[in-house]
Amino acid sequence: MRASVGDTLLVHGRTVGQQDRRAEVIEVLGPQGTPPFRVRFDDGHETLMSPGPDTVVRHLSEEA
Repeated sequence: MRASVGDTLLVHGRTVGQQDRRAEVIEVLGPQGTPPFRVRFDDGHETLMSPGPDTVVRHLSEEA
């Protein structure tokens, strides 16, 4: 998985009824756009994240 600053990560809910969560990539800490990423969720929470198979990258260029 590769991402750039400004891309969005969509984390799918793992259980029935759990909402998907969106996070903006604010810093890429791995080499050549690979995890870990520092992200900011819609509620303002920031964390380091190494996304799993339940996560999709929406590149900034795709959203424009």
